[in-house]
Amino acid sequence: MKLQLYDTLTRRKRPFAPIDPNRVRMYVCGPTVYDYAHIGNARPVIVFDVLFRLLRHLYGAEHVAYVRNITDVDDKINARAAERGIEIRQLTEETYANFKADVTALGCLPPTVEPRATEHIGEMKALIERLVANNCAYVAENHVLFHVAAMKDYGRLSNRSLDEMMAGARVEVAPYKKDPMDFVLWKPSKPGEPGWPSPCGIAAPGRPGWHIECSAMSWKHLGETFDIHGGGIDLVFPHHENEIAQSRCAFHTGVMANYWMHNGFLQVEGEKMSKSLGNFITIHALLKDWPGEVVRLNMLRTHYRQPMDWTVRGLKESEQNLHSWFELAGLAEDAAEGFSPAVLEALLDDMNTPKAIAEIHALHAKRDAAAVAGTLGAFGFVRSARRIDVDEAKVGGLIAQRAAARKARDFKESDRIRDELAAMGVVLKDGKDPRTGEPVTTWEVAR
Repeated sequence: MKLQLYDTLTRRKRPFAPIDPNRVRMYVCGPTVYDYAHIGNARPVIVFDVLFRLLRHLYGAEHVAYVRNITDVDDKINARAAERGIEIRQLTEETYANFKADVTALGCLPPTVEPRATEHIGEMKALIERLVANNCAYVAENHVLFHVAAMKDYGRLSNRSLDEMMAGARVEVAPYKKDPMDFVLWKPSKPGEPGWPSPCGIAAPGRPGWHIECSAMSWKHLGETFDIHGGGIDLVFPHHENEIAQSRCAFHTGVMANYWMHNGFLQVEGEKMSKSLGNFITIHALLKDWPGEVVRLNMLRTHYRQPMDWTVRGLKESEQNLHSWFELAGLAEDAAEGFSPAVLEALLDDMNTPKAIAEIHALHAKRDAAAVAGTLGAFGFVRSARRIDVDEAKVGGLIAQRAAARKARDFKESDRIRDELAAMGVVLKDGKDPRTGEPVTTWEVAR
């Protein structure tokens, strides 16, 4: 089976055909580094890490270029640095280091290139000057703005008319705009804000708008047109719509990327995540309570394009499943490298990770230790060395209850208690007392 990917732009699943099989190119919008990333941010990081691994499996690791940017110039960054009374660079370095540690704990490979916006100001200015020369952008009151009317099919990605986009967007009203939908490519810097010499003959120092940053960085590292552009569904409009407009108008190309992929929204225990509801969870905080591989598996149990509900129950089930899989994988003398055929087939169908997980369960049921071990490795599941603190009295009580259930031949209850202990990170070992021959159960903390 050939890899099939759902393309947001054409709204259909299409066979994947790279522009150059010797250099498959993917760009994914990365974090704005002003605070710890939340679990909603973790979803695209994990989803596109799996796609990166799959593309490397299909085309060879040396033939895949994955670019995920770092936004390190932004209003939120300026405000947070001022709030904390520290330099902007100190904030962005600290936050980037935290992000990198968090996503590494989630089992994610580093991208091929991780460009920073502040290191690509030259490319941004070059793009802006091209757009002005092409009559697709204009200078007004020390701003440079993209003129949306210059892009005849603007709105195609989000499938909205201009009127619908106006109604659904927070459009900045400014007297210097030719059209209310025109968006900023460059703006003057206020006192105390980062600033660079401006393009297009503007005397005042300024800084880039958000949208031009990704167009410039993808162009620099992947070219005028590339294979896959990814991100969260919340980025379709206006960010990705504006990226397309900028890049196509600058280079006179029919497309910016051949496939646009977006992961769905995430909610927590049935509610939208927000600080006001007290359910705002950062990756950093989550990793204090759960191993990274458990968070990773839980994120992949829902198909990437569907909305997902993040629950503690789901995390517990993911931990139990991983415990069982790792236990079997540990018996393998030689791991079968890479995804098993059935798991690979599921992933080739638009990254159907729920089906792939069902296939791992099937391998586990068959006690195929080598295939399970190889597939877990290919998927990025590496057992962490997390230390688990357990209530020894509670463990002893549950083991006693399980022994009573086994004696009464209530094996359903016995298995339920074993699973409860496994969720606590406790591994049971059943044996016999060498002196009396009586059944005895010992336990240890999973590692």
